[in-house]
Amino acid sequence: GESKKKPASDGADAALPAADDMDAAAEAMLAGTKKPAAARQRVIAYDFKRPERVGKEQMRALQSLHEGFARNFGASASALLRTMVESKLISVDQLTYSEFVYSLEIPTCFNLLRPAPLEGNWILDFSPSILFPIIDRMLGGAASTDSALKRPLSDIELRLTSRITQTFLRELAEAWSNTITIDFELQRVESNPQLVQIVPPNEVVILVSFEITMGKARGMVNLCVPFNTIERIGSKLSNNSWVGYASSRANDGSRKQISELLGDSRVELVATVAQSTIKAVDLLNLQVGDIITTEKDTKVPIEIEVEGVGKFLGKPGAFKGKKAAEITGVIEPEDLPSDQAPQVAKAD
Repeated sequence: GESKKKPASDGADAALPAADDMDAAAEAMLAGTKKPAAARQRVIAYDFKRPERVGKEQMRALQSLHEGFARNFGASASALLRTMVESKLISVDQLTYSEFVYSLEIPTCFNLLRPAPLEGNWILDFSPSILFPIIDRMLGGAASTDSALKRPLSDIELRLTSRITQTFLRELAEAWSNTITIDFELQRVESNPQLVQIVPPNEVVILVSFEITMGKARGMVNLCVPFNTIERIGSKLSNNSWVGYASSRANDGSRKQISELLGDSRVELVATVAQSTIKAVDLLNLQVGDIITTEKDTKVPIEIEVEGVGKFLGKPGAFKGKKAAEITGVIEPEDLPSDQAPQVAKAD
């Protein structure tokens, strides 16, 4: 009945540790050599369809350039059309050519430009929502929103639009003259932008978008600049190139030129005799022969507004059998309400 230990057959077998001891030893070794996990890095996916080729400094320079251009084009367009035209820079973006083309209306006014001495082509696109009112205005109309149509331009309309296009290109060449002298040539006009391919679909282009307002009509004008056409002058497109661009244009000579251009423009002049309020029930009971009284004293001068902004004081009367108003004073800008006060940009 006694159990006896079996002698080890050899010394090597006697030296082997148990399986549990081996597992514990392995875990201890791993614990001593394991390095702490590195902080997880944020990985940004690269979109090969939208490569970022234009630097931030170049984009800021292009924005400064075209902000000044927009103001000058608005003044020139106002002189051409003899009505107030407001031009405002909306954005400067980089995207692919295919994205630009498929974002446009069909039909549209798609102008193919050659910017000599630069290689390649640029695109100038006028939205029909503003182009047809411009044509209507050129023909003596009121440029209402009803004049916007959805059809290609006729040959006569193309000749008329060339005037506003040439005005745009003349001011654009002036804006770019600080970096390079560009002579723009209008090569042809298309109504379907998808039929014109000036660069491969995935090529990067710079899209400069403007909003044009003329009375109640409003629409977009887009300038498409393929980056490969200005890549060789990219070093000149720094923000420092455009410091003082806007202020340098606001000198006495430019003011005089703008005044001469706007000299024949027609503006709305309104002489307000008096204003008052009445109850709705009194309004419904008004009849021919009733007299409407106001709180305004007869000795208080009337206000004369130009394009909705108070400019003069006066008194009503008659001249050569027609109603008239005599100017008796000038309304200073500081006396205007805050919503009418002009926003003056001072030069640095």
